[in-house]
Amino acid sequence: MNRSELGRKIYDISNIKGEFLLRSGQISTEYFDKYLFEAKPDILREIADHMSALLPEAYDQLAGLEMGGIPIATALSLQLKKPVVFVRKEAKKYGTCKLAEGGEIKNSHLVIIEDVVTSGGAIMDAVNELRNRGAIVETVVCVIDREGTGRENLENIGLIFKPLFTKTELEHFARI
Repeated sequence: MNRSELGRKIYDISNIKGEFLLRSGQISTEYFDKYLFEAKPDILREIADHMSALLPEAYDQLAGLEMGGIPIATALSLQLKKPVVFVRKEAKKYGTCKLAEGGEIKNSHLVIIEDVVTSGGAIMDAVNELRNRGAIVETVVCVIDREGTGRENLENIGLIFKPLFTKTELEHFARI
């Protein structure tokens, strides 16, 4: 499937209209329900195929953010045979009390994998916590950039931001 076909399918499957409160606190009349495309194995496989080209040449592990980044990071891990860690919104308060499950993160070069980015707030929170625990984080890859303040916010904390699609691109692919 080429990029424009994938973009059209993602838009058709996941774009819903209404009134939605986003994590960023913004109200939107349009929402991309990532679980609707992440739950489709054929689409998830295509996303992983296309996203793999956005990854840096050198890194140790993929880091899927809870919850939407986890299926995408897992699909990439299976395709690329690279290890993946699953990053919680906050460290567990019981058991091992880990922020990231699945592997050691100290001194590990991680690539953050996320689904949809608006302001980048969840990513910034996760990156700060991961860096505080000794991880090296330089790159964020996502499926959809809603073209909010995410890019600017992430670049301001020294991250390279690589979306597979922007909201504008998805809207364009939906019309062709």
